[in-house]
Amino acid sequence: QVQLVESGGGLVQAGGSLTLACEVDTSVSTLFAILDLGWYRQVPDKQREMVATVMSDGAQNYADSVKGRFTISRDNARNMVFLQMNGLKSEDTAAYYCNAEWGHTNYWGQGTQVTVSS
Repeated sequence: QVQLVESGGGLVQAGGSLTLACEVDTSVSTLFAILDLGWYRQVPDKQREMVATVMSDGAQNYADSVKGRFTISRDNARNMVFLQMNGLKSEDTAAYYCNAEWGHTNYWGQGTQVTVSS
């Protein structure tokens, strides 16, 4: 079993920065290191979209819209994944969700709201 809890969302002005954090609780202590992790976001009436992912081998992938502004990182010692968001834009406003994938099973956090005011 994998449980995820996000934190760090809030209200920020355009051009500002936020860091999202996700604590990943696993039933097996060695499981975190082999999880593929990611951040996704969703706005009302739209599909959830990938923002950034970091694989168990460290490989990263970013949506074109956030490249150069957002950075994903993982801390295998603390079972956490982070999303550093710089140069925020109004179009980044969304609910952000932490994701962990193990085998063919996806686990999701409850989400944290990020609102960027212009």
